[in-house]
Amino acid sequence: MDNNTYFKSTGKNQLTPITSTWMHQFMGNSELVEELVEKYGSPINVHHIPSFHKNIMEYQEVFENFEVNGQIYFARKANKSQILVKSAIEFGIGVDTASYRELEQAISLGGTNDNVVLTAAIKNEALMRLAIQNQIPIIIDNLDELQLANKVAGDLNQKATIGLRISGFQVGKQKLYSRFGFDIEQDVYNLKVWFSDSSTFKNLQLTGFHFHLDGYSIEERGEATIQSLTIVQQFRQMGHHIEFLDIGGGILMNYLESKAEWVTFQNNLKDAVLGKGEAITFNNNGLGFSLNDKYQLQGDLKTYPYYNEVNGAKFLSEVLSYKNENGQTVAELIKEANIQMRIEPGRSLLNQVGLTLGTVAHRKRDAKGNWLVGLEMNMSQLKSSSADFLLDPFVIYRSETEENESAEVYFTGAYCLEQDVLLKRKLVFPRLPSRGDYVAFVNTAGYMMHFYETEAHLFELSQNLYINREAENLEVEHIHNDSNLIREKETVDMKEN
Repeated sequence: MDNNTYFKSTGKNQLTPITSTWMHQFMGNSELVEELVEKYGSPINVHHIPSFHKNIMEYQEVFENFEVNGQIYFARKANKSQILVKSAIEFGIGVDTASYRELEQAISLGGTNDNVVLTAAIKNEALMRLAIQNQIPIIIDNLDELQLANKVAGDLNQKATIGLRISGFQVGKQKLYSRFGFDIEQDVYNLKVWFSDSSTFKNLQLTGFHFHLDGYSIEERGEATIQSLTIVQQFRQMGHHIEFLDIGGGILMNYLESKAEWVTFQNNLKDAVLGKGEAITFNNNGLGFSLNDKYQLQGDLKTYPYYNEVNGAKFLSEVLSYKNENGQTVAELIKEANIQMRIEPGRSLLNQVGLTLGTVAHRKRDAKGNWLVGLEMNMSQLKSSSADFLLDPFVIYRSETEENESAEVYFTGAYCLEQDVLLKRKLVFPRLPSRGDYVAFVNTAGYMMHFYETEAHLFELSQNLYINREAENLEVEHIHNDSNLIREKETVDMKEN
Protein backbone atom coordinates (compact mmCIF):
# COMPACT_ATOMS: atom_id res chain seq x y z
CA MET A 1 0.00 0.00 0.00
CA ASP A 2 1.30 3.44 -0.90
CA ASN A 3 -0.50 5.24 1.89
CA ASN A 4 1.33 5.01 5.23
CA THR A 5 -1.59 5.98 7.44
CA TYR A 6 -3.67 2.78 7.29
CA PHE A 7 -2.43 -0.73 7.99
CA LYS A 8 -3.82 -4.24 8.08
CA SER A 9 -3.20 -6.52 11.04
CA THR A 10 -0.05 -8.61 10.59
CA GLY A 11 1.76 -11.29 12.60
CA LYS A 12 1.95 -15.06 12.40
CA ASN A 13 -1.81 -15.56 12.65
CA GLN A 14 -2.94 -13.02 10.09
CA LEU A 15 -5.92 -13.70 7.86
CA THR A 16 -5.54 -11.40 4.88
CA PRO A 17 -8.93 -10.40 3.44
CA ILE A 18 -9.61 -10.05 -0.25
CA THR A 19 -10.14 -6.33 -0.79
CA SER A 20 -11.26 -4.12 -3.64
CA THR A 21 -9.76 -0.95 -5.06
CA TRP A 22 -12.67 1.11 -3.73
CA MET A 23 -11.93 -0.02 -0.17
CA HIS A 24 -8.32 1.14 -0.36
CA GLN A 25 -9.29 4.42 -1.98
CA PHE A 26 -11.76 5.00 0.82
CA MET A 27 -9.44 4.01 3.69
CA GLY A 28 -6.61 6.06 2.18
CA ASN A 29 -8.76 9.19 2.15
CA SER A 30 -8.35 10.07 5.83
CA GLU A 31 -9.91 13.52 5.46
CA LEU A 32 -13.07 11.99 4.00
CA VAL A 33 -13.21 9.36 6.75
CA GLU A 34 -12.93 12.07 9.41
CA GLU A 35 -15.66 14.19 7.78
CA LEU A 36 -18.04 11.22 7.56
CA VAL A 37 -17.54 10.22 11.19
CA GLU A 38 -18.05 13.81 12.31
CA LYS A 39 -21.26 13.98 10.29
CA TYR A 40 -22.74 10.54 11.00
CA GLY A 41 -21.03 9.30 14.17
CA SER A 42 -19.54 5.86 14.84
CA PRO A 43 -19.96 3.25 13.56
CA ILE A 44 -20.87 3.81 9.95
CA ASN A 45 -21.48 1.24 7.24
CA VAL A 46 -20.40 2.10 3.71
CA HIS A 47 -21.81 0.25 0.69
CA HIS A 48 -20.34 0.27 -2.82
CA ILE A 49 -23.19 -0.27 -5.28
CA PRO A 50 -21.04 -0.92 -8.41
CA SER A 51 -19.63 -3.99 -6.61
CA PHE A 52 -23.20 -5.21 -5.99
CA HIS A 53 -23.93 -4.86 -9.71
CA LYS A 54 -20.75 -6.77 -10.56
CA ASN A 55 -21.81 -9.72 -8.42
CA ILE A 56 -25.25 -9.77 -10.04
CA MET A 57 -23.72 -9.84 -13.53
CA GLU A 58 -21.44 -12.75 -12.64
CA TYR A 59 -24.44 -14.90 -11.68
CA GLN A 60 -26.37 -13.80 -14.75
CA GLU A 61 -23.42 -14.78 -16.94
CA VAL A 62 -23.49 -18.32 -15.50
CA PHE A 63 -27.15 -18.74 -16.39
CA GLU A 64 -26.47 -17.40 -19.88
CA ASN A 65 -23.49 -19.73 -20.40
CA PHE A 66 -25.61 -22.76 -19.44
CA GLU A 67 -28.55 -21.42 -21.49
CA VAL A 68 -30.75 -21.78 -18.41
CA ASN A 69 -33.75 -19.55 -17.72
CA GLY A 70 -32.46 -18.24 -14.41
CA GLN A 71 -33.51 -15.44 -12.09
CA ILE A 72 -31.78 -14.01 -9.04
CA TYR A 73 -33.63 -12.85 -5.93
CA PHE A 74 -31.52 -10.84 -3.50
CA ALA A 75 -32.03 -12.19 0.05
CA ARG A 76 -32.87 -8.92 1.76
CA LYS A 77 -32.37 -10.33 5.27
CA ALA A 78 -28.59 -10.24 4.70
CA ASN A 79 -28.56 -6.42 4.86
CA LYS A 80 -31.07 -3.74 5.89
CA SER A 81 -29.99 -1.03 3.44
CA GLN A 82 -32.79 0.13 1.17
CA ILE A 83 -30.43 1.11 -1.64
CA LEU A 84 -29.69 -2.57 -2.24
CA VAL A 85 -33.38 -3.28 -2.77
CA LYS A 86 -33.74 -0.31 -5.09
CA SER A 87 -30.59 -1.26 -6.99
CA ALA A 88 -31.63 -4.90 -7.31
CA ILE A 89 -34.99 -3.97 -8.82
CA GLU A 90 -33.48 -1.37 -11.15
CA PHE A 91 -30.84 -3.86 -12.26
CA GLY A 92 -33.46 -6.42 -13.27
CA ILE A 93 -33.32 -8.96 -10.46
CA GLY A 94 -35.77 -9.78 -7.69
CA VAL A 95 -35.89 -9.36 -3.93
CA ASP A 96 -36.58 -12.13 -1.41
CA THR A 97 -38.42 -10.66 1.60
CA ALA A 98 -38.80 -12.27 5.01
CA SER A 99 -40.93 -9.87 7.10
CA TYR A 100 -43.73 -7.32 6.88
CA ARG A 101 -41.39 -4.34 6.81
CA GLU A 102 -39.06 -5.96 4.27
CA LEU A 103 -42.01 -6.62 1.98
CA GLU A 104 -43.54 -3.19 2.57
CA GLN A 105 -40.23 -1.45 1.76
CA ALA A 106 -39.64 -3.56 -1.33
CA ILE A 107 -43.06 -2.59 -2.68
CA SER A 108 -42.51 1.09 -1.86
CA LEU A 109 -39.17 0.99 -3.70
CA GLY A 110 -40.72 -0.30 -6.92
CA GLY A 111 -41.19 -4.01 -6.23
CA THR A 112 -44.02 -5.88 -7.94
CA ASN A 113 -45.25 -9.44 -8.31
CA ASP A 114 -42.66 -9.86 -11.08
CA ASN A 115 -39.65 -9.18 -8.88
CA VAL A 116 -40.56 -9.70 -5.21
CA VAL A 117 -41.23 -12.92 -3.32
CA LEU A 118 -42.25 -13.51 0.31
CA THR A 119 -40.47 -16.38 2.08
CA ALA A 120 -40.85 -15.36 5.75
CA ALA A 121 -40.50 -18.15 8.30
CA ILE A 122 -43.49 -16.75 10.22
CA LYS A 123 -46.41 -15.28 8.27
CA ASN A 124 -49.28 -13.72 10.19
CA GLU A 125 -52.53 -12.49 8.71
CA ALA A 126 -51.33 -8.91 8.23
CA LEU A 127 -48.29 -10.10 6.26
CA MET A 128 -50.38 -12.46 4.13
CA ARG A 129 -52.83 -9.64 3.44
CA LEU A 130 -50.08 -7.26 2.32
CA ALA A 131 -48.64 -9.88 -0.04
CA ILE A 132 -51.98 -10.94 -1.52
CA GLN A 133 -53.22 -7.37 -1.99
CA ASN A 134 -50.10 -6.70 -4.04
CA GLN A 135 -50.18 -10.10 -5.80
CA ILE A 136 -46.72 -10.95 -4.38
CA PRO A 137 -45.93 -14.68 -4.64
CA ILE A 138 -45.84 -16.39 -1.22
CA ILE A 139 -43.70 -19.42 -0.42
CA ILE A 140 -45.85 -21.63 1.79
CA ASP A 141 -44.19 -23.71 4.51
CA ASN A 142 -46.96 -25.71 6.18
CA LEU A 143 -50.69 -26.56 6.27
CA ASP A 144 -51.58 -23.72 8.63
CA GLU A 145 -50.06 -21.25 6.17
CA LEU A 146 -51.99 -22.84 3.31
CA GLN A 147 -55.22 -22.42 5.22
CA LEU A 148 -54.42 -18.84 6.26
CA ALA A 149 -53.44 -17.80 2.73
CA ASN A 150 -56.63 -19.36 1.37
CA LYS A 151 -58.74 -17.54 3.98
CA VAL A 152 -57.12 -14.13 3.47
CA ALA A 153 -57.34 -14.45 -0.32
CA GLY A 154 -61.02 -15.35 0.02
CA ASP A 155 -61.67 -12.36 2.28
CA LEU A 156 -60.04 -10.14 -0.35
CA ASN A 157 -61.87 -11.89 -3.20
CA GLN A 158 -58.51 -12.53 -4.87
CA LYS A 159 -56.30 -15.41 -5.89
CA ALA A 160 -53.06 -15.80 -3.95
CA THR A 161 -50.05 -16.87 -5.99
CA ILE A 162 -48.02 -19.42 -4.05
CA GLY A 163 -45.04 -21.73 -4.20
CA LEU A 164 -44.59 -24.73 -1.91
CA ARG A 165 -41.46 -25.14 0.18
CA ILE A 166 -40.32 -28.76 0.28
CA SER A 167 -37.65 -30.60 2.23
CA GLY A 168 -36.50 -34.05 3.37
CA PHE A 169 -34.36 -34.91 0.33
CA GLN A 170 -32.35 -38.13 0.20
CA VAL A 171 -28.62 -37.60 -0.34
CA GLY A 172 -26.13 -40.45 -0.02
CA LYS A 173 -28.78 -42.72 1.55
CA GLN A 174 -29.38 -40.16 4.27
CA LYS A 175 -32.36 -37.89 4.70
CA LEU A 176 -31.60 -34.18 4.98
CA TYR A 177 -33.38 -32.77 8.01
CA SER A 178 -34.96 -29.35 7.98
CA ARG A 179 -37.50 -27.72 10.26
CA PHE A 180 -38.84 -25.91 7.21
CA GLY A 181 -41.09 -27.06 4.41
CA PHE A 182 -43.28 -30.01 3.48
CA ASP A 183 -41.44 -33.31 3.75
CA ILE A 184 -41.30 -34.94 0.32
CA GLU A 185 -41.90 -38.43 1.78
CA GLN A 186 -44.57 -37.68 4.38
CA ASP A 187 -46.40 -34.65 3.00
CA VAL A 188 -46.31 -34.67 -0.80
CA TYR A 189 -49.10 -37.26 -0.99
CA ASN A 190 -51.35 -34.95 1.06
CA LEU A 191 -50.38 -31.99 -1.12
CA LYS A 192 -51.39 -33.95 -4.20
CA VAL A 193 -54.74 -34.76 -2.63
CA TRP A 194 -55.38 -31.16 -1.55
CA PHE A 195 -54.37 -29.70 -4.91
CA SER A 196 -56.20 -32.31 -6.99
CA ASP A 197 -59.47 -30.96 -5.59
CA SER A 198 -60.01 -27.42 -6.82
CA SER A 199 -62.38 -26.70 -3.93
CA THR A 200 -59.93 -27.39 -1.06
CA PHE A 201 -57.73 -24.36 -1.65
CA LYS A 202 -59.83 -22.63 -4.27
CA ASN A 203 -58.26 -19.23 -3.63
CA LEU A 204 -54.67 -20.37 -4.19
CA GLN A 205 -52.77 -20.54 -7.47
CA LEU A 206 -49.80 -22.92 -7.25
CA THR A 207 -47.00 -21.77 -9.57
CA GLY A 208 -43.75 -23.16 -8.18
CA PHE A 209 -41.65 -25.08 -5.69
CA HIS A 210 -38.91 -23.90 -3.38
CA PHE A 211 -36.24 -25.33 -1.10
CA HIS A 212 -33.48 -23.84 1.01
CA LEU A 213 -30.77 -26.11 2.38
CA ASP A 214 -28.66 -25.67 5.46
CA GLY A 215 -24.92 -25.89 4.82
CA TYR A 216 -22.98 -25.42 1.60
CA SER A 217 -22.93 -28.78 -0.19
CA ILE A 218 -23.00 -28.74 -4.01
CA GLU A 219 -24.05 -32.41 -4.05
CA GLU A 220 -27.02 -31.73 -1.77
CA ARG A 221 -28.21 -28.87 -3.96
CA GLY A 222 -27.81 -30.97 -7.06
CA GLU A 223 -29.73 -33.91 -5.62
CA ALA A 224 -32.45 -31.67 -4.15
CA THR A 225 -32.94 -30.01 -7.54
CA ILE A 226 -33.21 -33.36 -9.31
CA GLN A 227 -35.73 -34.71 -6.78
CA SER A 228 -37.73 -31.47 -6.87
CA LEU A 229 -38.03 -31.64 -10.65
CA THR A 230 -39.69 -35.04 -10.30
CA ILE A 231 -42.30 -33.47 -8.02
CA VAL A 232 -42.73 -30.57 -10.43
CA GLN A 233 -43.52 -33.03 -13.19
CA GLN A 234 -46.07 -34.85 -11.02
CA PHE A 235 -47.95 -31.64 -10.27
CA ARG A 236 -47.86 -30.58 -13.90
CA GLN A 237 -49.49 -33.87 -14.82
CA MET A 238 -52.25 -32.93 -12.37
CA GLY A 239 -52.87 -29.80 -14.43
CA HIS A 240 -50.93 -27.20 -12.44
CA HIS A 241 -48.92 -24.63 -14.37
CA ILE A 242 -45.60 -24.81 -12.48
CA GLU A 243 -43.36 -21.97 -13.64
CA PHE A 244 -40.38 -21.99 -11.29
CA LEU A 245 -38.12 -24.00 -9.02
CA ASP A 246 -36.31 -21.90 -6.43
CA ILE A 247 -33.18 -23.55 -4.94
CA GLY A 248 -32.64 -20.85 -2.30
CA GLY A 249 -29.31 -19.41 -1.22
CA GLY A 250 -26.36 -20.65 0.82
CA ILE A 251 -23.93 -20.05 -2.04
CA LEU A 252 -20.43 -19.99 -0.66
CA MET A 253 -18.23 -16.93 -0.96
CA ASN A 254 -14.52 -16.52 -0.30
CA TYR A 255 -13.24 -13.87 2.10
CA LEU A 256 -9.53 -14.68 2.28
CA GLU A 257 -6.53 -14.40 -0.01
CA SER A 258 -4.50 -17.29 1.39
CA LYS A 259 -5.37 -20.92 2.02
CA ALA A 260 -2.04 -21.30 3.86
CA GLU A 261 -2.99 -18.55 6.34
CA TRP A 262 -6.40 -20.18 6.89
CA VAL A 263 -4.84 -23.56 7.63
CA THR A 264 -2.07 -22.09 9.81
CA PHE A 265 -4.55 -20.15 11.90
CA GLN A 266 -6.65 -23.23 12.59
CA ASN A 267 -3.59 -25.31 13.51
CA ASN A 268 -2.32 -22.61 15.87
CA LEU A 269 -5.78 -22.25 17.41
CA LYS A 270 -5.91 -25.98 18.13
CA ASP A 271 -2.40 -25.90 19.63
CA ALA A 272 -3.40 -22.98 21.84
CA VAL A 273 -6.47 -24.84 23.14
CA LEU A 274 -4.30 -27.91 23.80
CA GLY A 275 -1.79 -25.76 25.68
CA LYS A 276 0.94 -26.44 23.13
CA GLY A 277 1.24 -22.81 22.06
CA GLU A 278 0.44 -19.29 23.17
CA ALA A 279 -3.16 -18.09 23.20
CA ILE A 280 -4.13 -16.39 19.96
CA THR A 281 -7.69 -15.48 20.99
CA PHE A 282 -9.20 -13.56 23.91
CA ASN A 283 -9.07 -15.76 27.03
CA ASN A 284 -7.95 -18.59 24.74
CA ASN A 285 -11.43 -18.92 23.23
CA GLY A 286 -11.41 -22.06 21.08
CA LEU A 287 -14.14 -20.77 18.71
CA GLY A 288 -15.74 -24.21 18.94
CA PHE A 289 -12.70 -26.26 19.89
CA SER A 290 -12.37 -27.36 23.52
CA LEU A 291 -10.81 -30.08 25.69
CA ASN A 292 -12.68 -33.15 26.89
CA ASP A 293 -12.19 -34.66 30.36
CA LYS A 294 -9.11 -36.49 29.04
CA TYR A 295 -7.60 -33.18 27.83
CA GLN A 296 -8.07 -34.20 24.22
CA LEU A 297 -9.24 -31.77 21.56
CA GLN A 298 -12.93 -31.97 20.67
CA GLY A 299 -15.42 -29.97 18.64
CA ASP A 300 -15.21 -28.07 15.37
CA LEU A 301 -14.55 -24.51 14.30
CA LYS A 302 -17.90 -22.74 14.77
CA THR A 303 -17.35 -20.05 12.20
CA TYR A 304 -18.22 -19.48 8.58
CA PRO A 305 -15.75 -21.30 6.29
CA TYR A 306 -13.98 -18.08 5.32
CA TYR A 307 -11.68 -19.63 2.70
CA ASN A 308 -13.39 -21.33 -0.25
CA GLU A 309 -11.89 -22.02 -3.66
CA VAL A 310 -15.29 -22.89 -5.14
CA ASN A 311 -17.45 -19.87 -4.48
CA GLY A 312 -19.94 -17.44 -5.99
CA ALA A 313 -20.54 -17.89 -9.71
CA LYS A 314 -18.28 -20.96 -9.78
CA PHE A 315 -20.40 -22.54 -7.03
CA LEU A 316 -23.54 -22.03 -9.11
CA SER A 317 -21.74 -23.47 -12.14
CA GLU A 318 -20.89 -26.60 -10.15
CA VAL A 319 -24.54 -27.04 -9.12
CA LEU A 320 -25.70 -26.68 -12.73
CA SER A 321 -23.02 -29.18 -13.82
CA TYR A 322 -24.03 -31.78 -11.23
CA LYS A 323 -25.16 -35.02 -12.91
CA ASN A 324 -27.91 -37.48 -12.10
CA GLU A 325 -27.44 -41.25 -12.26
CA ASN A 326 -28.08 -41.15 -16.02
CA GLY A 327 -25.36 -38.59 -16.63
CA GLN A 328 -27.69 -35.66 -17.26
CA THR A 329 -26.66 -32.36 -15.72
CA VAL A 330 -28.94 -30.20 -13.60
CA ALA A 331 -28.78 -27.56 -16.34
CA GLU A 332 -29.97 -30.07 -18.93
CA LEU A 333 -32.81 -31.21 -16.67
CA ILE A 334 -33.89 -27.61 -16.01
CA LYS A 335 -34.00 -26.88 -19.75
CA GLU A 336 -35.79 -30.14 -20.46
CA ALA A 337 -38.42 -29.22 -17.85
CA ASN A 338 -38.79 -25.75 -19.42
CA ILE A 339 -38.84 -24.15 -15.98
CA GLN A 340 -37.28 -21.04 -14.48
CA MET A 341 -34.53 -21.74 -11.96
CA ARG A 342 -34.39 -19.19 -9.16
CA ILE A 343 -31.68 -18.57 -6.60
CA GLU A 344 -31.77 -16.39 -3.46
CA PRO A 345 -28.19 -15.38 -2.63
CA GLY A 346 -27.59 -12.88 0.15
CA ARG A 347 -24.02 -12.98 1.42
CA SER A 348 -22.42 -13.78 -1.92
CA LEU A 349 -24.27 -10.94 -3.71
CA LEU A 350 -22.73 -8.62 -1.11
CA ASN A 351 -19.16 -9.78 -1.64
CA GLN A 352 -16.83 -6.72 -1.59
CA VAL A 353 -19.84 -4.42 -1.18
CA GLY A 354 -19.43 -3.20 2.40
CA LEU A 355 -17.08 -1.75 4.97
CA THR A 356 -17.74 -0.89 8.64
CA LEU A 357 -15.87 1.95 10.31
CA GLY A 358 -15.51 2.49 14.07
CA THR A 359 -13.73 5.21 16.07
CA VAL A 360 -11.16 4.45 18.79
CA ALA A 361 -12.47 5.71 22.15
CA HIS A 362 -9.78 4.48 24.56
CA ARG A 363 -6.84 2.12 25.18
CA LYS A 364 -6.20 0.22 28.40
CA ARG A 365 -4.22 -2.70 29.82
CA ASP A 366 -6.21 -5.49 31.44
CA ALA A 367 -5.06 -7.60 34.39
CA LYS A 368 -3.32 -10.00 32.02
CA GLY A 369 -1.36 -7.23 30.32
CA ASN A 370 -3.43 -7.28 27.12
CA TRP A 371 -4.04 -4.04 25.29
CA LEU A 372 -7.79 -3.50 24.96
CA VAL A 373 -8.77 -0.89 22.39
CA GLY A 374 -12.33 0.32 22.95
CA LEU A 375 -14.33 1.39 19.88
CA GLU A 376 -17.44 3.53 19.61
CA MET A 377 -19.57 0.58 18.52
CA ASN A 378 -20.78 -2.68 20.02
CA MET A 379 -20.60 -6.38 19.26
CA SER A 380 -24.10 -6.46 17.74
CA GLN A 381 -22.87 -4.17 14.94
CA LEU A 382 -20.29 -6.69 13.77
CA LYS A 383 -21.94 -10.01 14.44
CA SER A 384 -23.44 -13.01 12.70
CA SER A 385 -24.11 -16.58 13.79
CA SER A 386 -20.39 -17.23 13.30
CA ALA A 387 -18.25 -17.53 16.46
CA ASP A 388 -15.90 -14.86 15.12
CA PHE A 389 -15.35 -12.70 12.04
CA LEU A 390 -12.03 -14.07 10.81
CA LEU A 391 -10.72 -11.25 8.62
CA ASP A 392 -7.89 -8.89 9.48
CA PRO A 393 -9.15 -5.34 10.00
CA PHE A 394 -7.30 -2.13 9.15
CA VAL A 395 -6.34 0.71 11.47
CA ILE A 396 -6.53 4.18 9.91
CA TYR A 397 -4.08 6.35 11.86
CA ARG A 398 -4.74 10.09 11.94
CA SER A 399 -1.00 10.73 11.92
CA GLU A 400 1.62 9.03 9.77
CA THR A 401 3.31 5.92 11.07
CA GLU A 402 7.04 5.62 10.52
CA GLU A 403 8.34 3.75 13.56
CA ASN A 404 7.34 0.13 14.11
CA GLU A 405 6.34 -0.40 17.72
CA SER A 406 4.24 -3.52 16.96
CA ALA A 407 1.29 -3.51 19.38
CA GLU A 408 -0.85 -6.60 20.05
CA VAL A 409 -4.46 -5.62 20.71
CA TYR A 410 -8.04 -6.76 21.13
CA PHE A 411 -10.92 -4.55 20.01
CA THR A 412 -13.72 -4.16 22.55
CA GLY A 413 -17.18 -2.61 22.32
CA ALA A 414 -19.55 -0.34 24.24
CA TYR A 415 -21.86 -2.87 25.90
CA CYS A 416 -21.50 -3.41 29.66
CA LEU A 417 -20.77 -7.07 29.04
CA GLU A 418 -17.53 -8.98 29.52
CA GLN A 419 -18.12 -10.74 26.20
CA ASP A 420 -18.29 -7.53 24.14
CA VAL A 421 -15.01 -8.27 22.38
CA LEU A 422 -15.58 -7.32 18.75
CA LEU A 423 -13.02 -9.72 17.28
CA LYS A 424 -11.74 -12.54 19.45
CA ARG A 425 -8.39 -12.88 17.68
CA LYS A 426 -5.28 -11.15 18.97
CA LEU A 427 -4.33 -8.59 16.32
CA VAL A 428 -0.98 -6.96 15.57
CA PHE A 429 -0.50 -3.39 14.28
CA PRO A 430 2.52 -1.11 13.68
CA ARG A 431 1.65 0.91 16.78
CA LEU A 432 -1.05 1.16 19.39
CA PRO A 433 -4.07 3.00 17.96
CA SER A 434 -4.74 6.40 19.54
CA ARG A 435 -8.02 8.01 20.58
CA GLY A 436 -9.71 9.30 17.45
CA ASP A 437 -8.04 6.81 15.09
CA TYR A 438 -10.36 4.60 13.06
CA VAL A 439 -10.72 0.85 12.56
CA ALA A 440 -12.09 -0.46 9.27
CA PHE A 441 -13.63 -3.92 9.07
CA VAL A 442 -13.90 -4.93 5.41
CA ASN A 443 -16.43 -7.06 3.52
CA THR A 444 -19.06 -6.75 6.25
CA ALA A 445 -22.18 -6.15 4.11
CA GLY A 446 -23.35 -9.76 4.20
CA TYR A 447 -24.96 -10.50 7.60
CA MET A 448 -22.25 -8.74 9.68
CA MET A 449 -23.66 -5.19 9.79
CA HIS A 450 -27.28 -5.64 10.74
CA PHE A 451 -28.40 -9.21 11.32
CA TYR A 452 -27.94 -9.08 15.11
CA GLU A 453 -27.77 -5.30 15.58
CA THR A 454 -29.65 -4.09 18.66
CA GLU A 455 -30.37 -0.83 20.44
CA ALA A 456 -29.43 -2.05 23.93
CA HIS A 457 -28.35 0.82 26.24
CA LEU A 458 -30.47 2.92 23.82
CA PHE A 459 -27.50 3.18 21.51
CA GLU A 460 -28.32 4.58 18.09
CA LEU A 461 -28.25 2.11 15.22
CA SER A 462 -25.35 2.53 12.84
CA GLN A 463 -25.74 4.86 9.88
CA ASN A 464 -25.81 3.20 6.48
CA LEU A 465 -24.18 5.08 3.63
CA TYR A 466 -23.66 4.20 -0.01
CA ILE A 467 -21.47 5.12 -2.98
CA ASN A 468 -22.94 4.93 -6.48
CA ARG A 469 -19.69 5.51 -8.39
CA GLU A 470 -16.05 4.47 -8.35
CA ALA A 471 -14.29 5.60 -5.19
CA GLU A 472 -11.40 7.63 -6.61
CA ASN A 473 -11.34 11.28 -5.45
CA LEU A 474 -14.41 10.83 -3.31
CA GLU A 475 -15.91 13.76 -1.44
CA VAL A 476 -18.63 13.82 1.20
CA GLU A 477 -21.31 14.81 -1.32
CA HIS A 478 -20.60 11.61 -3.29
CA ILE A 479 -21.68 9.50 -0.32
CA HIS A 480 -25.39 9.20 0.37
CA ASN A 481 -27.40 8.35 3.48
CA ASP A 482 -29.54 5.27 2.98
CA SER A 483 -32.25 6.53 5.34
CA ASN A 484 -32.97 9.38 2.92
CA LEU A 485 -34.34 7.02 0.25
CA ILE A 486 -37.76 6.56 1.84
CA ARG A 487 -37.91 10.23 2.85
CA GLU A 488 -37.21 11.26 -0.75
CA LYS A 489 -39.92 8.93 -2.01
CA GLU A 490 -42.42 10.20 0.56
CA THR A 491 -41.69 13.76 -0.59
CA VAL A 492 -42.27 12.79 -4.25
CA ASP A 493 -45.52 10.99 -3.34
CA MET A 494 -46.79 14.05 -1.45
CA LYS A 495 -46.04 16.31 -4.39
CA GLU A 496 -47.82 13.94 -6.80
CA ASN A 497 -50.88 13.81 -4.57
